[in-house]
Amino acid sequence: MLSQLDLNLVVLIVLLACGIFSQNTAVTIAAAVLIVFRITPLSEFFPLLQQHGLNLGIIILTIGVLTPIASGKLPGEAILKSFLSWKSLLAIAIGIFVAWLGGRGVKLMTNQPDVVAGLLIGTVAGVAVLRGVPVGPLIAAGILTLFIGYS
Repeated sequence: MLSQLDLNLVVLIVLLACGIFSQNTAVTIAAAVLIVFRITPLSEFFPLLQQHGLNLGIIILTIGVLTPIASGKLPGEAILKSFLSWKSLLAIAIGIFVAWLGGRGVKLMTNQPDVVAGLLIGTVAGVAVLRGVPVGPLIAAGILTLFIGYS
């Protein structure tokens, strides 16, 4: 019986349920899409998703972050003023630090996939229980590198 059980599919279904329960659209859609890929011939595209999915997601996230600049909703004057306020300068410093952590996190997740499950479980738990946003795995991996000494 256990040999017939697809544990990876069960995990995806649990993640789908967590996404629905926590009303987190991103987790719900991601789990649903991956379930469809898993149970259909689209599964042949998993290597492509694994190779390019993270970069594609980062590109889409970056587009979303830069859209207020491109649309003019965040005027150029406001961007220039960000270099005059101590809060904005602190925000810039923290942004640089978090980007650096994210870069370390990408390397860790690529080179040590054994930590990915824990990072994902922690992120989904944070989303479901603390109403977080599922952008945490990269930063969590970056913070993890500070604790485990991975460079």
